[in-house]
Amino acid sequence: MIILKLGGSVITKKEAKDPTIDHDNLNRIAEEIGSSSFDKLIIIHGAGSFGHPFARKYFIGSSIKNEDDLNYKKLGFSITQSWVKKLNTIVCESLRENGVLSLSIQPSSFIITKNKRIYSCDLTLIKKYLDLGFVPVIYGDVVLDMDETIKMCVLSGDQIIQYLGENLKPQRVILGSDVDGIYTKNPKKYPDAELIETVTSCEDLSAEGSLNVDVTGGMKGKLRELLDLAEIGVESEILNACRRGFIKRALGHQKGIGTIVKKKTRV
Repeated sequence: MIILKLGGSVITKKEAKDPTIDHDNLNRIAEEIGSSSFDKLIIIHGAGSFGHPFARKYFIGSSIKNEDDLNYKKLGFSITQSWVKKLNTIVCESLRENGVLSLSIQPSSFIITKNKRIYSCDLTLIKKYLDLGFVPVIYGDVVLDMDETIKMCVLSGDQIIQYLGENLKPQRVILGSDVDGIYTKNPKKYPDAELIETVTSCEDLSAEGSLNVDVTGGMKGKLRELLDLAEIGVESEILNACRRGFIKRALGHQKGIGTIVKKKTRV
């Protein structure tokens, strides 16, 4: 089994004022997946411009101040959920057009968090779909939270990866980002930033190493989730999904395309 994450910055134009698909990237990636050979595959995608602007506008996940504030956040929850579902529909359609038996799985319909971490999640259906040869396509969403001070929060695709990886034990996790991997510094700001081939700790990332900080935590947030997986023996790799052929190469079990995140060797 392989878990493939497609970042919101790859399949959408994340800085757009309105929800906007990056059709060139999405269609190319769908074609690469469709022409790849795999046994079981789960795809998780980010929300990008379809989710983050709304989650920020309505302060989803922040403490509820009063009844008016709760109603405001409930409206935002409904709007955000609707937009990320639309994105998921577009992603699934692109995959089907390229021969992938994609199947939409909505996180807010089966996941509940507690203190913004997954608390309840039944994977029975996902396992059944995989056994039948479907490719479940899950995504960053807004979900209910058991903490009465917030009641609802943003659930990132990266946290979903960590949970699925821990419970399904995939052979490999691949994260398609809009950068070549993890750098010593933010490569979008510092020309002298160097790509790190292997990461085994958050200490490998400098203060300037956090990229694309957003409502889901940015690169450091991704790394923490992946390091948790590394501790139980699930290796992952962050690579540039905007580069033609990289996703296909990774699905073909080629390694070293980006930054590998693995367990630290104990001396």
